[in-house]
Amino acid sequence: MVVFRDDVEVDRFTADQVERVIFVHRGSGETPGDLSFAVVELPEDTIIFPADTGFAGRVHFERTQFWEEKQCVYWVPESQAPLPGRLRRGLWLLRPGTPAYRRLPRTELASTLERWVVTGPQTWEQRKWLRIERSRPFGSTTQPAALDSTHQRKRA
Repeated sequence: MVVFRDDVEVDRFTADQVERVIFVHRGSGETPGDLSFAVVELPEDTIIFPADTGFAGRVHFERTQFWEEKQCVYWVPESQAPLPGRLRRGLWLLRPGTPAYRRLPRTELASTLERWVVTGPQTWEQRKWLRIERSRPFGSTTQPAALDSTHQRKRA
């Protein structure tokens, strides 16, 4: 994956290096417009991608089979995913701004990310089908076999 700013390459990493992706979303996170930012954990670094970079969009949605096989995509509501103030851009009506693109040593955000209560692993498509299942009459009482009550995939 190559990261550009104004047509200049500023970063590069391979998808195989990705250990975990956390999509932070507003509201229920049901539409791509609800995504606030993505946190990508590599072996040594953590990268923050604002929603407008396309990581949460094109990279995820155009390669769903890759992410489904990798089982590394997690989700957390924005209200439960605070970042240190120095990583957020500006304030808008007293609401913390979204973070800018940034690569940090993994240890720098490790304790912050440990406090987030994430759901997954599940791709956008898996989340969509789980929402559909829950919206059906009596749907909330039947969970797909691969998911437990916290929507965390059971590991064999």
